[in-house]
Amino acid sequence: MKFFDIESAFEFVSSAPLCSNTALVSKTTGETYWRSDMAGEDDFPDGYEEDPDLLEIPHKNELDCGQALVWRFVERELPEEYARVRGFFSRAGAYGRFKAFLEGRGLFEDWNAFESSRTEDALRAWCKDVGLDLDD
Repeated sequence: MKFFDIESAFEFVSSAPLCSNTALVSKTTGETYWRSDMAGEDDFPDGYEEDPDLLEIPHKNELDCGQALVWRFVERELPEEYARVRGFFSRAGAYGRFKAFLEGRGLFEDWNAFESSRTEDALRAWCKDVGLDLDD
């Protein structure tokens, strides 16, 4: 199966709060199924709960690719600003403030590359752990 398909399903699941969007992948065919409680969409097959061929795609927080990545990046690139960044995450709009802060420091592109690389690594490791054979 193609990593792009798994990655797309992962991004869908991770685009909403935990458990709001769900995606499944078939271990044998690579076909993905999507459900969104927020949008009222559901193309899950009947009996999916008992089908051992179907795996639930994880949310980014389940792979430590949410705020955990922020803290790793800050520890690596801006350890002296850890308390300040921690303050960003004490209220709504944290990621917007964090990204604006990084832009002001000239680190926004570094953050994007770091987040993308670490997320891809974590998702590929998950695929390996659950026995999904990737074509690419």
